[in-house]
Amino acid sequence: MTARAPITDQLARFIADFSPQVLPEDVMAYTRVLTSDGLGVLCAATHSDVTAAQGIGAFAEAVGGNGQATLIGRGRKTDPVTAALANGTLGYAADFEPHHPEAILHPVAVMIPTALALCETHGRSGADALAAVALGCEITCRVSMAMNPRELYARGFHPSAIAGSFGAAAASAFLLRLEPEQTARALGLAALQTSGLLAWQDDPREDARPFQMGLAARNGVMSAMLAKQGFGAPDRIFDGGHVVLDAYSGVADPGHLTHGLGEVWDGVMELAIKPYPCVSFLHPALDALVRLIEDHDLKSEQIDGLSLRFAEAGAHCVDDNPLKGHSAQYILPVRAAMGRLSFLDLFTDRRKTEPEVARLANAATVIRDTGAFNDAFPDFYMGDVTLTLTDGRQVSATGKIARGYPEEPLPQSVLDDKFAEVTGTVYSPERQAALIRAVQGLHDAPDVTTLTALLEQPPDA
Repeated sequence: MTARAPITDQLARFIADFSPQVLPEDVMAYTRVLTSDGLGVLCAATHSDVTAAQGIGAFAEAVGGNGQATLIGRGRKTDPVTAALANGTLGYAADFEPHHPEAILHPVAVMIPTALALCETHGRSGADALAAVALGCEITCRVSMAMNPRELYARGFHPSAIAGSFGAAAASAFLLRLEPEQTARALGLAALQTSGLLAWQDDPREDARPFQMGLAARNGVMSAMLAKQGFGAPDRIFDGGHVVLDAYSGVADPGHLTHGLGEVWDGVMELAIKPYPCVSFLHPALDALVRLIEDHDLKSEQIDGLSLRFAEAGAHCVDDNPLKGHSAQYILPVRAAMGRLSFLDLFTDRRKTEPEVARLANAATVIRDTGAFNDAFPDFYMGDVTLTLTDGRQVSATGKIARGYPEEPLPQSVLDDKFAEVTGTVYSPERQAALIRAVQGLHDAPDVTTLTALLEQPPDA
């Protein structure tokens, strides 16, 4: 490696020298929590109502080669590239996975499938799998912040897909034991494959949305595998020539890539765990809505109108979005009318089956804020909810930091209930119990086969 690419070189050397032992204890502990949550949501995505999972699974079975990497929920194994694509799509399908608010990312959905595919193929340990998840999340966050996630959104790019390709490449390079020079090329090959247009918002089936995470996982795995066999690639992708940061952003800051590298793990420790299965932009607003309903002891029939004030910079994602999981005019009415929000509500239109949801949806509006709310975005997804009641009163509440953020962590009992709820839609109680044991024992497991044997089988009847 040469001094002509100091940033790329530093990242590549850090990844090549990485091991589970260098992770601070608290980072590994939180990675285990995040991985447990992400695995539960990934399992739930095998439900027959989740069209993206069914479609990508059938595709993977049709075109995938033979191999040792599990196709989750399909009862067979395939090559690691195909498995990463299919399982990565499952990782984001239920829209209930951990996310990074500031960097606007869903990296756990990418890294678990990446780690499982290569750990199975190469016999890596459970601790290696967890470390790969942490490393991949950290690199993904650093790339997103370097590009500036708000700038990416303004240009119509999805940070999770673009930055996630680099995180998956880093995780894969670690698991494949690449040398620094090989790792630099893996990052270069990942850059060549980066993709992630927000145009998926025009797919009301919600298949294209999680497909983006599948692409990121596939990109990273394939990049590292090609680099390992000596395939040529750009070797200074963050430093010179056609720098990838500048291709996606006019305000890129490469300092985010290396500042505090190995010491600061914000890409892991700032991840939030979702209490609601929908776009994270709506979580503070949902908390505010729940507070209003509980504090005023309201029934949905008492609500005559509902409005949400949200940042102009992100409002296009939540204002009457064709995707149910991204539409404030759908998600808030479902929670108000039905008293809960399930990931299955994203795949069955409750406006067509529940008259009260339809009524509230027609009475819901989004106000695009160009002031304080917009200034705070994306550091905060502030949402101000106002309910106009049938007796003429108006009640309002503002959500700034949602439950599940590191500042407001979910109690273990809530995490346990979430895991049980989502896996209970597809697994028998006996299989749920076995899955819990496998997840809890992953850190000390010599390999990941106990876990993947449970994940491989189709959902229980």
